[in-house]
Amino acid sequence: MTSPPSAAEVDLDDADGLLAADRHGLLRAASMAGAQVRATAAALAEGDLESVRSDAPPRTIVWVAGPGNAEAAGTMLAALLGGSIGTPIVVAADAPPWIGALDVVVLAGDDPAQPALVNTAATAVRRGARIVVVAPYEGPLRDATAGRSVSLPPRMPVPDDFTLARYLAAGLAVLDVVVPGFSVDLATLADDLDAEAVRNSAGRDLFTNPAKVLADRMRDRDVVLAGDSAATVALARHACAVMLRVGHHVMAPVGLSDALVAIGTGWGRPGGGTSSIFHDEELDGPLPQQGRTIVLTTDAERHTVSARLRGFDDVYVVNANDVPDVAAPGGNSEPGSATTPGSARPEQQLALLAVRLEMAAVYRRLVRG
Repeated sequence: MTSPPSAAEVDLDDADGLLAADRHGLLRAASMAGAQVRATAAALAEGDLESVRSDAPPRTIVWVAGPGNAEAAGTMLAALLGGSIGTPIVVAADAPPWIGALDVVVLAGDDPAQPALVNTAATAVRRGARIVVVAPYEGPLRDATAGRSVSLPPRMPVPDDFTLARYLAAGLAVLDVVVPGFSVDLATLADDLDAEAVRNSAGRDLFTNPAKVLADRMRDRDVVLAGDSAATVALARHACAVMLRVGHHVMAPVGLSDALVAIGTGWGRPGGGTSSIFHDEELDGPLPQQGRTIVLTTDAERHTVSARLRGFDDVYVVNANDVPDVAAPGGNSEPGSATTPGSARPEQQLALLAVRLEMAAVYRRLVRG
């Protein structure tokens, strides 16, 4: 059981207290994922990417990005879609030496002067590759690609911690125009992300709010966030980074196999599995902080993951479909509860999970007052 909140803490069910503690507008920023995706949908509808459209698939889609949300989004897209769309997706920190006219190069980041992006842009222009700039279109990056690229710059100011959805949407938009047979409904994804933000809003109480549930499970615990695939491990890394930067809570991202080895050797249990029924906190002092493992997965893989975890204590499996079914007075569903994430594609499910984890990080910050 978790310890009772201290006098300085804000209760997760105290909506007014949480909003008063949100002096930097973090809840609003974490709720902007849908708006970012909708802005990308508008750019796609306006034809901003038409000049890179082709009836023939590219040889390779090269996603070049530095560490951070851009790299995480590329890794997730490559892991989830690279094996099914007929075109490999390569995530790189710099220009591969084999880039050529048959490739599509996506330059993703938040710094138009980042040397790796600028150097890759120059190489891609020289080799005749199709180029999409998913970054602010200015400075050295614009100079290197002027007239030889299309751009999807950010259309609204959002703190860097909460831009994963924009990069995912941009990647899906690129696939929509360069991969024959692939299509994406970004407007519907934006609506789903808005619904996820509503589910996790400060006014929803703990037992009907998935983000608050996650924040509560992390309280007073050493937490490991595990993924069962390359895509969910990338999401776990992103979530841990946001939890540190925003929530000031330290967590470790790992693969599920590593987490199971640690749990099997005693990690997560009081005293590392060596506690005794005769332990007296007054005489022996408090036991070490317990650990908790949270496993991220997609709806399709949940049953397999749950089977692997049978018999392990204090392990929680989380996917996008873990949402409460709340009915408003009169029997109608509340706004935001009609979405069925389990019917979404895996990359869309992970986008929903990302919003939930980011809002959980905000709540970990706000409960400190």
